[in-house]
Amino acid sequence: MNNLKYLINLGQKAKVASSFLSNLSEKKKNEALNLFKNKIKSHTNYILKENSKDLYNAKKLKIKENILERTELNSNKIKGILNSIEEVISLKDPTNKVLSSWKRPNGLKIKRVSMPIGVIGVIYEARPNVTSDVATLCFKSGNSAILKGGKEAILSNIAISNLFRDCLKNKKINPDCAQLIKSTDRVMVDILLSKMSDYIDIIIPRGGKGLVKKVLELSKIPTIGHLEGLCHVYLDEKYNFELANSVIFNSKMRRTSICGAAETLLINKKVNKNHIISILDKLSRSGCEIIAEQEIKKIYPNSKLAKEKDWATEYLDAKISVKFVKDVDAAIHHIKKYGTNHTESIISTNKKNINKFSNELSSSIIMQNTSTQFADGYEFGLGSEVGISTNKMPPRGPVGLEQLTTYKYIVEGKGQLRP
Repeated sequence: MNNLKYLINLGQKAKVASSFLSNLSEKKKNEALNLFKNKIKSHTNYILKENSKDLYNAKKLKIKENILERTELNSNKIKGILNSIEEVISLKDPTNKVLSSWKRPNGLKIKRVSMPIGVIGVIYEARPNVTSDVATLCFKSGNSAILKGGKEAILSNIAISNLFRDCLKNKKINPDCAQLIKSTDRVMVDILLSKMSDYIDIIIPRGGKGLVKKVLELSKIPTIGHLEGLCHVYLDEKYNFELANSVIFNSKMRRTSICGAAETLLINKKVNKNHIISILDKLSRSGCEIIAEQEIKKIYPNSKLAKEKDWATEYLDAKISVKFVKDVDAAIHHIKKYGTNHTESIISTNKKNINKFSNELSSSIIMQNTSTQFADGYEFGLGSEVGISTNKMPPRGPVGLEQLTTYKYIVEGKGQLRP
């Protein structure tokens, strides 16, 4: 197979499908999505069977445990897929909306109107639910999608994408609105990034640091995404202990392999030492390795001494680096020095400090007295997400339906001429 010809063929079909989508009504889109939801329900056993084959093959290839955890589907994850589709159906079509309008002194009427981006390429590892999330979000927002999943979930991805395409065909909609690259050859990613700018408008990488770094270095197509999710939790001087204990634990241990997992805990020096021990004990008893600076290690000996590199490490594992800071200003300074503009959380009852933390940090998501693990499009009510962006230029944070649109200006005149 000629890889370049194969991808150009996908790109050409995606552009045609993109034009088709621009005339598709919200009702027709929702009918197809409802059918897809029902197909996922009725084909759950088939999807799980294909997923079990993926897991078997991945274990033979000695894929890392955290990748296996992301690859595995179960009844709860299928429920998550169904909930996500349901949420997308419930959301308004974000295209062809008048975002703002005004009239000029010369009588010209100007409107800014939302429109789809066009063709979106998404490169991702593991997480077969991404196949459903991206297909549904791109479709509802009027974009066609070219999907490149990882080899560890290829059979699961094929099963889900085929079901989606079947639903489109059933509703007489161009199935090339969603196309999966079925080759697991790594060179496909290189070609996608370097040779497909005539066909793909935006590339979104979802995966580990290695993948995202490669995309940012090689891509000749604009990208949306984040390199690392080095998330912080700051425990302020005044706080509710029960809230702090549970939020810190959830931020780290609910799922350690996701980009919204807390990697560093910053603790105000005035926090009660017994409370610190209780918080760290709870983490440690659940299998979390405490990597502590010298002062923390003195009060919590069951920890490993932190090195400078630990403050800049995204563990994606049951490990957390812990450090004392003098005050909220010192916490902000630390996060600005080592953070990756992903998600930070402050636990405090001091409104002034909460506002200071929120206003002075430029991370894409700031949590106040809640878990960093809410950094997720579904949890934000966006239906789902195609990824989280830490770019300073929009979109930022979870990229959902509205973030997959751009806009154009429509200017209505009555023969006005510019002098």
